[in-house]
Amino acid sequence: MAPQHNIGAGAEEELPEYIGHYRLESRLGSGGMGVVHLARSASGLKLAVKIVHAQFAQDPEFRGRFRQEVAAARRVSGAFTAPVVDADPDAERPWMATLFIPGPTLSDHVKRNGPMPAAQLRRLMAGLAEALRDIHRAGVVHRDLKPSNVLLAEDGPKVIDFGISRPKDSELRTETGKLIGTPPFMAPEQFRRPREVGPAADVFALGSVLVHAATGRGPFDSDSPYVIAYQVVHDEPDLTGVPEDLAPLVRRCLAKNPEDRPTPNELVRELRATAASYDTQAFISVPRTGDAPDIPRSEPGTEQKPGSDTEQKPEPDAGPETGPDPGQEKRARRRRFRTRTALVAGALGLLMAGSLITVMTLADDRPASGGTLSRVHPAGAWETKPVSGKPVAPQCTHGTGTLFCAQPGVVFALDPSDGAVRWRRSVDGAGMLAPVLSGGLVHVATADGQHLEALDPSSGRTRARRDVPAQGGWRFAGDTLLLARADGTVTGVDSASGGTRWSRRLPGSSLPSLASFTGDPLAYATSTSANGTSTWITAVDPRTGAVRWRAELSGVLSPVGARDGSVFFLDLDRTTGDARAVVRYFSGSGEVRRVTLPVPRQAPQAEVRGDVVHLLAFGGALEAVDTAAGRRLWLLETAVSRGSAPVSDGRHVYLVAADGRLLAADARTGRLVGQTQPRLGAGSDRVAGTLAPPVLAGGRVCAGAPDGTVFAVDGNDPAAWQTS
Repeated sequence: MAPQHNIGAGAEEELPEYIGHYRLESRLGSGGMGVVHLARSASGLKLAVKIVHAQFAQDPEFRGRFRQEVAAARRVSGAFTAPVVDADPDAERPWMATLFIPGPTLSDHVKRNGPMPAAQLRRLMAGLAEALRDIHRAGVVHRDLKPSNVLLAEDGPKVIDFGISRPKDSELRTETGKLIGTPPFMAPEQFRRPREVGPAADVFALGSVLVHAATGRGPFDSDSPYVIAYQVVHDEPDLTGVPEDLAPLVRRCLAKNPEDRPTPNELVRELRATAASYDTQAFISVPRTGDAPDIPRSEPGTEQKPGSDTEQKPEPDAGPETGPDPGQEKRARRRRFRTRTALVAGALGLLMAGSLITVMTLADDRPASGGTLSRVHPAGAWETKPVSGKPVAPQCTHGTGTLFCAQPGVVFALDPSDGAVRWRRSVDGAGMLAPVLSGGLVHVATADGQHLEALDPSSGRTRARRDVPAQGGWRFAGDTLLLARADGTVTGVDSASGGTRWSRRLPGSSLPSLASFTGDPLAYATSTSANGTSTWITAVDPRTGAVRWRAELSGVLSPVGARDGSVFFLDLDRTTGDARAVVRYFSGSGEVRRVTLPVPRQAPQAEVRGDVVHLLAFGGALEAVDTAAGRRLWLLETAVSRGSAPVSDGRHVYLVAADGRLLAADARTGRLVGQTQPRLGAGSDRVAGTLAPPVLAGGRVCAGAPDGTVFAVDGNDPAAWQTS
């Protein structure tokens, strides 16, 4: 067989006849990352083999990202994806082989055959919902579900191309930066709050994909990606042509507020409940001619760039003209008002401040629903499920020898030595954030972002309910609650009594961001200049409001820690939010040390231990940056798509994955030394939007899991965790 020529990006050498043990037969498609070939194993099994472009194969950072993609793809391999068969990320040309799935992409199918009939649409929706359910259970958020990433196999749709690793030239660029995703199928939060994108964004994309399958166009349609972006954020979707029985469900998927969208499991249940008979008709695959299809298709990990020879544009709308009912427009206007109100409330979230109203209430003695008893394992490990029927990860913190945790509507206290429940109380709206111990009380933020419930740490009884109605932000610093108003005024409140200690307007721009760190006596208010070129940092004594120092530093800086008069920041790209560098500011001398990251990191979370900053980025890159030596110490690709902020005890660095695993890396070498089993729970289809970091308590590492369990393991022996 003649060598295969790669006609993807850039000039490359001829590809060999074999990759690994697999004989390459024909080229299926090309994208920004690599070329996908049809191949066969020695037994004749058909495979789709992705081979990385030569220019990326020379980049050690990209190899690490590709290795991460392979690990993530293995995790999501299943009935609704293309299973990974083999891979070699360390080869001269890294490659990954998945099972070849005969059948066209959804975009090819619609282009050739026009919109799908209602029965096939229902089956497509059910299949994609099942696929997302399994993907989210593995702790992965796809972020780029679109018609070209859906294969129509005879046994149902398959989701491909998880976008775990993307070189920059495969992302949509704007004049000022870049967006990750494809605008017609991106959720509003991907434009407005990209660092908060969670599983609900995939459900929004599913709704857009269904509209495309039903009509040949998207619910938001324009030749300009910028116009589409505006429509996605502000306008109601156009569902003209979507079958009447599916339109309400599709509209729910396209809700502007992520909380208003159904989960994949809810979609499956509703489709089953509303179907007169569940359709099992197979998708009709488009016949192939010759060794390669005449229309290239995307395989796992392959990007299709707008305007490239692999892009498939849908035919004009040929769907049925089934319009909305007469009252639909009136209801749409009401929904638009409610949605925008919810978006405003969601954007403000818990960043609410201003005048503080303290309302003393009677002690709340209502018990929550009962939970299971804790189980203690050898070496001091334990696990407990304090509240039954709540498969949501508890958010926990530690103080005064007690583990305080919150779940939706419930707050409880545990003994960190054995997990025994000390008390449990119902608190309306609790569970969005971990409780905070300040001023001798346990403070719990409610879901509406407008209240703080103050509880007695020994009994859980409510001591006060505090309203925070005005726009702004809040932060606890020692025994003081700091409130920031939009006009720049910061107020210090005694967190025990609720009395105002001081109030003053800090110099700088209007709305400052507040930060404080355990063990540091100061709090920090930061505000970025209007042009995004510099950040003002004001250090304040939280008890008196006295300004200790003030500095203006270049860049968009986000504080992540403080130690011995130094403050540590991440320097963020002002358009994408990616971390570009770690910055350390010495307040005494005014010295600034900057350590540039080899690769910008998306949605990073960080903590400081001594001179070292540990970062975990979206996609699982965990790295240690030494600000004293001015270099990165190590990088570990964890394959955790979404994780918590890292926490270190000096020996290990710990983090929690979305599937409930606790991972430990050697703090000196970065080597993965232990991880626990996933704790997703039976039937769990939700992934928390916020993952609480692990808690260190008396030599144990404690964490909450999506099945509702709180568990602890021995921090001295992570290698033994696999059985925990």
